[in-house]
Amino acid sequence: MVLLIVMGMMASCNESKKHSQNKLPYYGPFELLKNTSGGSDTIWYTVPKFSFINQDKKEVSNHHTDGKIMVVEFFFTTCPSICPMITSQLSRLQVLMATEGLSDKVTILSHTVDPSTDTPDVMKAYANALGADDKNWHFLTGRAEDLYYHAAKGYMVPAFPSDTAAGGFFHTDQLTLVDGERHIRGYYDGTSTSEVDSLYNDIKKLLNEH
Repeated sequence: MVLLIVMGMMASCNESKKHSQNKLPYYGPFELLKNTSGGSDTIWYTVPKFSFINQDKKEVSNHHTDGKIMVVEFFFTTCPSICPMITSQLSRLQVLMATEGLSDKVTILSHTVDPSTDTPDVMKAYANALGADDKNWHFLTGRAEDLYYHAAKGYMVPAFPSDTAAGGFFHTDQLTLVDGERHIRGYYDGTSTSEVDSLYNDIKKLLNEH
């Protein structure tokens, strides 16, 4: 019989040290379960199931990304501050992945935080201006409460309307790396070229894990 013995809240520095340089740490709540052999198994946090609409007015859900690595961001098309820098870095990332034949293994999910403005047609024009490949880069919209829920409770990053933020919305500059089993494996400053380079290298590490 498997018994729950403890629940942790975040992958700590000590937990991260258990991973070799070739294996990335895990982030989020986790459970340690005692198994029948007397040892314990770690049950890592998984991001919630989701279903949104992309720039082509098609549903994109967790079923469409099963087994694929995900790079997740939150943005809005009229953002006057960090969004252009982040989307530019994601464009560069997409080119890097295409160059090494990794495009079919990685999906980029860009969630709007301003769904009342960012309709699929608006985001389609935005994606076209970036030269985004819609085969593996989805610009997602849906109900505002669902988008904010997945930011805060799913990927554990901030995203919400704000009268004091530039453009009326506060959102993270972090890109979230999620593996093919929906475990969070890293956070990266999306405005930084060196951080996005690290993200790309970590994508390749995840591919080597499998």
